[in-house]
Amino acid sequence: MRVAEQIKGKEVIDSTAIVIGKVKDIEINWNDNKIEAVIVGSGGLSESLGLSKDEVIIPYDAVEQIGDKILLKRINEPEL
Repeated sequence: MRVAEQIKGKEVIDSTAIVIGKVKDIEINWNDNKIEAVIVGSGGLSESLGLSKDEVIIPYDAVEQIGDKILLKRINEPEL
């Protein structure tokens, strides 16, 4: 899928401008051809060598915007 190749490797940034990591892969629902989740690696030298297993799976509905980087939506925290 062409879109998947364009998304892989992009940095993922949360709503407070903290870099979460880079997109390693995406999960696709082949029944309706929609992206289900983005799999993000923590980055660094160990990941580039394939040694790191740290991954975060982010549901696609948590993505705010995709451009040069992927921006995540702000998560509303419950009021105390």
